[in-house]
Amino acid sequence: MKVVICGAGQVGFGIAERLAGEQNDVSIIDTSARRIQVVTEQLDVRGVVGQGSHPDVLAKAGIEAADMLIAVTLHDEVNMVACQVGHALFNVPTKVARIRAQTYLAPEWRDLFSRDQLPIDVVISPEIEVGEMVLRRLSLPGATDTVTFADGAVVVVGALCGEDCPVVNTPLSQLTQLFPDMPATIVAVSRGGRTLVPRSTEQLQVGDIVYFVARADQVRRGLSLLGHDEVPGQRIVIAGGGNIGYYVASELEKRNAAARVKLIEANRDRAQAIAEVLSRTVVLSGDALERAILDEAGVSEADTMIALTNDDRINILSCLLSRQIGAKRILSLLNEQGYATFARGLGIDAHVNPRQITVSKVLQHVRRGRIRGVHALLDGSGEMIEAEALETSPLVGKPLKDLDLLEGLRIGAIVRNGQVLLPRGDTVVRAHDRVVLFALNDRIKRVEQLFRVALEFF
Repeated sequence: MKVVICGAGQVGFGIAERLAGEQNDVSIIDTSARRIQVVTEQLDVRGVVGQGSHPDVLAKAGIEAADMLIAVTLHDEVNMVACQVGHALFNVPTKVARIRAQTYLAPEWRDLFSRDQLPIDVVISPEIEVGEMVLRRLSLPGATDTVTFADGAVVVVGALCGEDCPVVNTPLSQLTQLFPDMPATIVAVSRGGRTLVPRSTEQLQVGDIVYFVARADQVRRGLSLLGHDEVPGQRIVIAGGGNIGYYVASELEKRNAAARVKLIEANRDRAQAIAEVLSRTVVLSGDALERAILDEAGVSEADTMIALTNDDRINILSCLLSRQIGAKRILSLLNEQGYATFARGLGIDAHVNPRQITVSKVLQHVRRGRIRGVHALLDGSGEMIEAEALETSPLVGKPLKDLDLLEGLRIGAIVRNGQVLLPRGDTVVRAHDRVVLFALNDRIKRVEQLFRVALEFF
């Protein structure tokens, strides 16, 4: 696939890294010569310095032959114009744009991105995606990661296997015997920096990060089997009143009448502006690294402290200071992948990575076959994928125990006619089932083949 990416920041670099690693033909555009130099030195991509919305710059990047244009610069308007130019002058089949300003996404303007107006095929709003993930983490305090599939009917959850985990050192094959109505399927394990697709003989160990798939109404039971019975907290402090922090606070006001939310914002004008809109949230203007401000926000009595500023270092330090003061749980927004890798070692309970979320949304539309959803897990070492099984798929019609196609893959759930089924050895996938599975990176192409229409791939 030939892909042109506008924007070589963290998100653009992450997308280019993933697509180039899968042997796609990638060109990347940025106004910064330094960024282009860094990208081209580290990745097998073509770099072009210039404005991604300019036709001549797009032409230099090879837009005439592109299958997809992905515009993820820092400016919404540049992203929108780049897609318009790609459509009008170069007839690019698929155009993806990151749109951050919520005014463009308001329901009353839903026709803005239609083919007759601004022809953008996929609009990605990272603030909403990240905000929703933060809200899910708040509702499931024992989880380190959460993502939904099948229109919210299926939830994938990551959780730490601690000393008090009741299933430590128990072979997975015995779990269904011990818990006949076990509400979850374990699909992946992170252990010592390695990602495993567990076999039936695998035993969970203390320190593992375990990923399981469950029906939405069974997630808490799944967490309890791993020793997590934490109750969602109602006293919440948010550091950062940007788009994400504001979204989380406003949604908490709508969804949780019992929540007592305090928000810290460093910019006085921004603090005043959001205080006038939020009705039940207490907004404080100040530095989230100052002890006096944290004390005023009541961090010592907070059930959860969430750091959502644009600076990873402020987020990490404010979380650690809040923990020292007495916050029961801390959650941080982390953009830099390097910071994310040692966040747990610092004592941060969970983190959210906007870049990974945005890359996952893009991958959903890059993947071939009937792929409905994608979410990268464990620093990109694997993906959760939702796909529709077609009549021609070799998955269809045979019990799962008789298939030799699933090495490096693990099916977590099957959605059939709106009903969520957890797979067993004698489960048979039918045509038009929606299958939610985990795949290691080197098996993703195989997943695409399993869910494509043409027979020649098999």
